[in-house]
Amino acid sequence: MATIVPVATLTPPCSSRAWLSAPHPDLPLIATATAKALRIYSLNSLTLLSTITGGHKRSIRSCSWKPGTKTQPVIATGSFDASVGIWSQEEDDKEEWRFAIVLDGHESEVKSVSWSAGGNFLATCSRDKSVWIWEEVGEDDFETVAVLQEHEGDVKCVAWHPEDELLVSASYDDDIRLWREDVDDWGCVSVLRGHESTVWAVDWEPVKGRKAESDSRLVSCSDDGTIRIWKKKPNQERPHQSRLSIIRSTSAEEWAEQLQLPKRHVRTIYSVAWSRQSHRITSVGGDGKIVVYEEHAVEHLTNGGTNDTGNSVNGVEPNGTLSEAGVQEDDKPQEASLDESQNQKQESVSWKVVAEYDYAHGVFEINHVAWAQARVDGSQQEVIVTTGDDGEVKIWKVT
Repeated sequence: MATIVPVATLTPPCSSRAWLSAPHPDLPLIATATAKALRIYSLNSLTLLSTITGGHKRSIRSCSWKPGTKTQPVIATGSFDASVGIWSQEEDDKEEWRFAIVLDGHESEVKSVSWSAGGNFLATCSRDKSVWIWEEVGEDDFETVAVLQEHEGDVKCVAWHPEDELLVSASYDDDIRLWREDVDDWGCVSVLRGHESTVWAVDWEPVKGRKAESDSRLVSCSDDGTIRIWKKKPNQERPHQSRLSIIRSTSAEEWAEQLQLPKRHVRTIYSVAWSRQSHRITSVGGDGKIVVYEEHAVEHLTNGGTNDTGNSVNGVEPNGTLSEAGVQEDDKPQEASLDESQNQKQESVSWKVVAEYDYAHGVFEINHVAWAQARVDGSQQEVIVTTGDDGEVKIWKVT
């Protein structure tokens, strides 16, 4: 088993609930969304650099860094006041940020904001059950290119694919939806069903270089206490649709649940993150626990996920759930696996719990988790960043 080790708490902490912390993709910066302010911390010194106020009338719920803005960082914020803000760092004073533009349109609190990989699209979602896509058409100039209203409940999260212009959203209606543009219109190309309660967050598997679309995977977490990995079915072409089509076929792209990660949380799971470096997944939630999972390749299997003796491997049944014989002690890694093609000999996928940390923010719930690079013990290291109801942003490393 690995160990989760506390490194530091970013100072000073917030005086009220902190919702989310977003690491910059290229710079040693991290932004924390809190009450009526956005706080920018250094991941080198682990101290506060700037406090951004104004622009919003209520608490900031979410934030997202625009890719490709290393010389002059730009960040989007979503607020409980139903507005979206775009901020840019002043060139002459790095501690000052300019409120460039406000984007209005949502009718209720904005829950999540996310920039596309190319930085030309911004997705936002809201308690009003809608997903909006904005396109930057000039400096401080945005146009609404889509208002997507197929969710039947509060939309909790949006996230763009790390390379493709493919958007995922998660909702109070228990569904995950995938959206993409086709003939100048955005529409839903797939609905992922399986969760039995609110889906709080989703995250894409990171990719290195150009990866086949058929290899795309994403992870989701829910109020139902499960974490699920989804994968696109291979060798599928998106069918052509008429410009006159308003409702897109949800079978245009077929995705399937690959497996569920071992259950370790006892309350709602609010956030999951997939590491670009270690490729581990981490999760946090209402129980205040941090859990880290790791993927492994296991032996080649035959006859639907059994070894040569016909028994389940490591106590894991072919459908990816632990068998009764496979229930393991709390101090041993739990494992979930999947044989993707029964009755054929091939390598299967296995995920194990490799580290846990209880009450990471004391008695408080943890609202968000992210992977980042921070200076620890004189060198850049991969760390976990947790953000909690106690207003604290904590840095952890896995050893």
